[in-house]
Amino acid sequence: MSELTTNVRVIAASDKQIDDLVPLFDSYRQFYKQDSDPGQARRFLEDRLRNEESVLFLAYEHDTAVGFTQLYPSFSSVSLKKLWILNDLYVIPEMRGRRIGEMLIGKAAELSRSTGGKGLILSTSVHNHSAQTLYERVGFEKDLEFYHYFMPTV
Repeated sequence: MSELTTNVRVIAASDKQIDDLVPLFDSYRQFYKQDSDPGQARRFLEDRLRNEESVLFLAYEHDTAVGFTQLYPSFSSVSLKKLWILNDLYVIPEMRGRRIGEMLIGKAAELSRSTGGKGLILSTSVHNHSAQTLYERVGFEKDLEFYHYFMPTV
């Protein structure tokens, strides 16, 4: 393990870690220009965990939560395999550059392998260059073959 991450451990989060997850999740949402709403963030995370709709990994340095990732299961009809959507990845600003994001992605990759998954998919802002650099460094490949579309229904 790198000296940069010696004191960091990553665990699979459960409802027992909800108090540690909420401030990170709320900060993540604020990074994406959403209003702070810790109550709604708590309800959202509690629902995902209770209904087993996502998997969350939480990074700690000593006893302080410093980052998380949230993954949603999906499937590939073409390959007939499960895949995982790495939907959220966040490390607190003062801990960035210490390979914590890499550790969280590593746990996500382990989850995919252990569940027979085809792999991980994600999307990020075209302006989030630091995230793009991280993703490409750990093995993600930018999709140059397919466009991704979104249709709002609200």
